[in-house]
Parts: sequence; structure tokens; C-alpha cells
Amino acid sequence: MTEKIRLDKYLVEMGLGSRSQIKEAAKKGRIQVNEEVETKTERKIDPQEDRVLFDSRRISYIKTEYYMLNKPCGVVSATRDNLHSTVLDLLEDRNRSDLFPVGRLDIDTEGLLLITNDGALAHRLLSPKHHVDKVYQAVIEGRLPQDAIQQFWHGITLTDGTITLPAVLTVLEVKETASPQTTVLLTIQEGKFHQVKRMFEALDCQVLYLKRKSMGCLLLDETLAPGEYRTLREDEILQLQQLT
Repeated sequence: MTEKIRLDKYLVEMGLGSRSQIKEAAKKGRIQVNEEVETKTERKIDPQEDRVLFDSRRISYIKTEYYMLNKPCGVVSATRDNLHSTVLDLLEDRNRSDLFPVGRLDIDTEGLLLITNDGALAHRLLSPKHHVDKVYQAVIEGRLPQDAIQQFWHGITLTDGTITLPAVLTVLEVKETASPQTTVLLTIQEGKFHQVKRMFEALDCQVLYLKRKSMGCLLLDETLAPGEYRTLREDEILQLQQLT
């Protein structure tokens, strides 16, 4: 049996307005349930059986949504911000009003960002105790020490004394110029504030470019240009749920 929910909650979650706005719309006869005008917003609705219309438009109830975004530079990983565009502003055809990014990427960091309203899944993906790998590609300025791979594996001591969990560093390319640059992949299982940048700063290097490539089994769809997104496929959702 489908769990029933209040009509106002149904419409708020589908992004039709606040509870007070929904209540006002009901008073004006703008809401119909099963072809009849409904003025009582506290009425319980069966999302699978009842037909809800708002301004004569059918409003289907979607319990959970999952989006893969290739986050571009210049937008913040937040639900709202007074200064910058947010990653939610990029999702023009989303249905629910309670979506949020799973974890944060810095404003100048690109790459994979999962956006959903599945709080339980988000918690499990972000919790260090579940050991979910997060893989980043980075371009580093400065010369890495010869034992950098070993240092990352044993845990980097940040400048504030924090010791990170073991991480896997893979060197992809080294450009020997006046200011050496190295392209690397870094796999971590936690997400401290500015962690990747701070790990390299502890080795006297600076991150020039940073892009997240994957989170657990979820790989960035490289056909997505920065700022583009798509819904997750059923198999991707299932794999994430099995992973955690």
C-alpha cells in the first residue's frame, strides 16, 4: 500500500510553492484532485492513485531524483547563495524542490557532482567509515617529492596538524619547465574542507586545476560538457545503493 501524504506537502515537494502559497492557490480553486476542485490542503493523497492538477496541469509525484552534473567553474555546490549561481540553478527541468548536492566541490573545481534528495544514500556515500573512493584529476605546480606516493599512502599531515586517511596518488605526466607541472590522479575516501588542495600544499605544491572523475562506482559521463547534466540510469542508482 502506498503511503499517503498531505496535499500541500505533495505540491511543495514538487516545487509549486510554499505551504502558504499552496493554501492560497487552493482557496482560489486552482487545485483539483480526481477532477474535482480541492480547497483543503491538509487532505491526504495517494501518490499512485490520485490525480492532482495545479492550474489544470497534471502534477505527478516523484519521490526521489538523481542527477549527474559535470560541475563547471564559477558555480557553488550549494542549494542557495547570495553571491553566486548554484549547481541547482543549472538543473532547469528538475521536479523536486528539496534536491541538494552530495558533498561539495570548490567554486573553481570541475567534474562529477551527484544531486539528489536521497538523504540516506548521500550520508552513506560521504561517510569515511564506508570507504567510498573519490577520484580527482589535478594539475600541480611545483616539484613533488620523490616519496610523494608513499606520503599520500601513509596519510598527509596538513599544515594545521590534521592527518588525512591513506590516499592513492598516481602520476600521469610531468612537464619539466621553469615551473614544473605534474598531472596526477588522487583517490581519497574523505572530504575535508579544501582537502585535495591542502594535501598538496603540505608538500609545497599548488593545485592549478582540479576535476572530480568518479565517486565510488559512479563515473563522470565524459559526454557531458561543463554545466551539462543528466538523470542517473537505473543501473547506476542500483550500483550506488549496493555499494553502500
